[in-house]
Amino acid sequence: MVDERISRLARLTVEYSLGVQKGQLIGIGASLVAEPLIRELAREILKAGGHLYTRIGIPRSQEIFYKYAQDHQLDYVNPITLYAIEKLDGYIVVYTTDNRKELTNVDPAKQARSAKAQTELNKLFMSRLTEGWYALLPFPTPSLAQEAEMGTEEYEDFVYGACLVDQKNPVAAWQKISAKQAKVVAYLDTKETIHFKSKDVDLTARVKGRKWINCDGHINMPDGEVFTSPIEDSVDGTIRFSYPGIFQGKEVVDVSLTFEKGKVAKATAEKGQELLDRILQIDEGAQRLGEIAIGTNPGITKFTKNILFDEKMTGTIHCALGNGFKDARSKNQSAIHWDLLADMTSNGAIYADDELFYKNGKFLMNVIS
Repeated sequence: MVDERISRLARLTVEYSLGVQKGQLIGIGASLVAEPLIRELAREILKAGGHLYTRIGIPRSQEIFYKYAQDHQLDYVNPITLYAIEKLDGYIVVYTTDNRKELTNVDPAKQARSAKAQTELNKLFMSRLTEGWYALLPFPTPSLAQEAEMGTEEYEDFVYGACLVDQKNPVAAWQKISAKQAKVVAYLDTKETIHFKSKDVDLTARVKGRKWINCDGHINMPDGEVFTSPIEDSVDGTIRFSYPGIFQGKEVVDVSLTFEKGKVAKATAEKGQELLDRILQIDEGAQRLGEIAIGTNPGITKFTKNILFDEKMTGTIHCALGNGFKDARSKNQSAIHWDLLADMTSNGAIYADDELFYKNGKFLMNVIS
């Protein structure tokens, strides 16, 4: 018998996140590891009257690719993938793995070369995000539970709780979150500058003319954040990221960045300095921020080394090096979009046009309202 929470997650994705309509062509991209969720998603898509396209990967495929890929294969852009992104009316990607360390010992140069080759594909992919055609959701596995330092059932409870599918009416729960975040977005859309301040952060950015986005479960699941893309040459100051950055399965620990006129002027890491340097060299856009964001999901209170969850953690902010978002009016382009996370619960403050609206991990709703 299928776990009812899996069925609810599939239903929530098809009905709420994507809003699948009769006659639409909907893709599912997932590893075979997520078979129970794939089946339920297929069931819900067909019940909604959609047409089904599946792109099912096999375990270890990434490890095999990087072990044997020659230069021309690292540089290859699959035209079928490009065609699918252009033609699908909706695309559901299931994030899961049976080995979180699969890419740990892969040559960073190979990963960087492959990422750079996908620049145009990523541009197309990011441009379609504004159309409401994409949904990313998780499927818990023992490997991910181990990475999060949880028991398997404990991790399952964590995942489904963060998605709110442990509740009988997840749609209503997400609608409530959406309404609260809409107030935050409306407030921030009127501001010109943002200043993040804590013991590890002193970072300013101009956001005039940019659009703040309410992340309420229509693209990522779980969700829970508000974000924008800063003006490209405006970011100044320093930030130390409290949590490890994970790039293609590898950890970069204790990352500190200094920005001058929007560009990284200094970058250090306690662990993974070589990888950090290679990431910043992928292209010019990788040296600028494509996103600044505030996490809001109250069900995510623990760092799990999974950015799908971690970037939504209550009491944190995150910044992404690389590609910005078209719907936020970003002009920054890059082959990467790498999120890095900083804690704001201890003496953390965020100011908008010098007005304090966030303190120690919480919005000051009396200011925002």
